[in-house]
Amino acid sequence: MSDERLVEFFFSPGSRYSYLAASQIPSLEAATGCRVEWRPVNGPDIRALRGRDPFAGEPVSGQYDWDYRRYDAELWADYYGIPFREPPTHSFDFRLLAQAATAARRLGAAAAYGWRLCRAIYASDAWPIDEKVCVRVAAESGLSTTAFSALLMDPTTDRELTETANEAHRRGAFGVPTFFIGEQMFWGNDRIVILKHVLSKPRESGV
Repeated sequence: MSDERLVEFFFSPGSRYSYLAASQIPSLEAATGCRVEWRPVNGPDIRALRGRDPFAGEPVSGQYDWDYRRYDAELWADYYGIPFREPPTHSFDFRLLAQAATAARRLGAAAAYGWRLCRAIYASDAWPIDEKVCVRVAAESGLSTTAFSALLMDPTTDRELTETANEAHRRGAFGVPTFFIGEQMFWGNDRIVILKHVLSKPRESGV
């Protein structure tokens, strides 16, 4: 029986903290021997299912103020040694991006595509981040752009994205990025250190 442990990574390509967390997946796998399954999800869908959206209206706390989030993300990016750019606006199509990542997942390229799309949004000068960029990233990920474009518009992809949000919410997720080891949940880029700690502990019998 394999000792490999599965970590489910629910991420939204349009989320800055998903980008930051995604940058650490290779080191997480190398340090702990886990296998990470990339699960694209639309963050706003999860918040809608909860019935509360901290981004609606005035920030409910300083944590959700855009200036603070930019500052915080820049500090994390510097700590990780990765580039970060603040998008020109915050009004891009989050669901399109999550749908594109879902289409790539259906083609077996969830990790390669998910990382490249996150990076296009938060570490490149590409703008706007639209369908053309999504298709270009598919080509960069080694995917057939014809197959990718067909799945991007496939109703099954849209249904899978909706079902993923429902699953994440049902399991207790309230935002992205969220990690699961079985039913243990870890929310946020800053919880990766705790995730590594848990993964490094000896496994209990039957776990």
